[in-house]
Amino acid sequence: MRIIAAMSGGVDSAVAAARAVDAGHDVTGVHLALSRNPRSYRSGARGCCSIEDAGDARRAADQLGIPFYVWDMSEEFADDVVEDFIAEYTAGRTPNPCLRCNEKIKFAAVLDRALALGFDAVATGHYAQLETAPDGTIEMHRAIDMGKDQSYVLGVLTQDQLAHSLFPLGDTAKDIVRAEAARRGIQVAQKPDSHDICFIPDGDNAGWLADKLGPRPGTIVDEDGDVLREHDGAYAFTIGQRRGLRLGIPADDGKPRFVLDIEPVSGTVTVGPREALAVDMLECIKPLWCGSAPEDDLDCTVQLRAHGDEHRATICVSDGDVRVELHDPASGIAPGQACVIYAGTRVVGSATISSTSRVAVS
Repeated sequence: MRIIAAMSGGVDSAVAAARAVDAGHDVTGVHLALSRNPRSYRSGARGCCSIEDAGDARRAADQLGIPFYVWDMSEEFADDVVEDFIAEYTAGRTPNPCLRCNEKIKFAAVLDRALALGFDAVATGHYAQLETAPDGTIEMHRAIDMGKDQSYVLGVLTQDQLAHSLFPLGDTAKDIVRAEAARRGIQVAQKPDSHDICFIPDGDNAGWLADKLGPRPGTIVDEDGDVLREHDGAYAFTIGQRRGLRLGIPADDGKPRFVLDIEPVSGTVTVGPREALAVDMLECIKPLWCGSAPEDDLDCTVQLRAHGDEHRATICVSDGDVRVELHDPASGIAPGQACVIYAGTRVVGSATISSTSRVAVS
């Protein structure tokens, strides 16, 4: 097959490209230029899209002896990922930009361009596994290395996209991937993993949003509506946040307080005790199914954060929306986050959390 290997400049994508070559595919390496003003150098584990990363990707491609190109996706990235991130925080929701990037850029815009150019599939360094079911459906499963499993951020992929995707690392532990890279002489064998939002290189989400949105003053109140202090922007807070509230006035019981609710129009942030964060019902919108949508109620598990715990649940699909009943309460779940649905290790699909219902506190 003719394969596009998406090469971020990290060890995972380099080894994935190498394995695609070893499998006999006709491989072309592609690095995505996602930023209009990338940092020229960055140390540590920050993002995946700098000029330094492009150079690392090119060197890995040269070592593998494959053609290499840089595709400028900065306009699409700005529109579909960065602007979406700003809009979601403005609306009081908590988005996952990496998931949105996979949906809109890496497995939509890139795959569409690859297919238009005559390629058969896109290979990436994501940790997930693909299997073909007896009926021909392409199933996505969790990776062998649960510590690196990335099926959560891939839960937005459709059946057609999965049919044109390759994840060569899904059956391998990360330490083995690094050892393989070193054995192959790939220079990025020990390069740190990227964890932060790539378009916020210093990791200061609140500061970045403040620069983009400016002051939007509001108040922090307790559950009785009593004002505790003023703030400069509700976008600096997320549901479940404890640190950085700077309340000054202790709670009556002396226990820490957490962000319970964000009202974006008035800018009111409500705080309260940890137990008030517990929810057992999620309403979700915009579902995306890796195969067919469930026709009946489905007993399953759901993951509500990247690298978060699995929760036993029952889902019901009705009129294009998804209701999720959690068998055990979960805490700190925010609208805007993705709910990814699993049947065992298989990814059924995902949806965006639009609202939550709290368990009554006795």
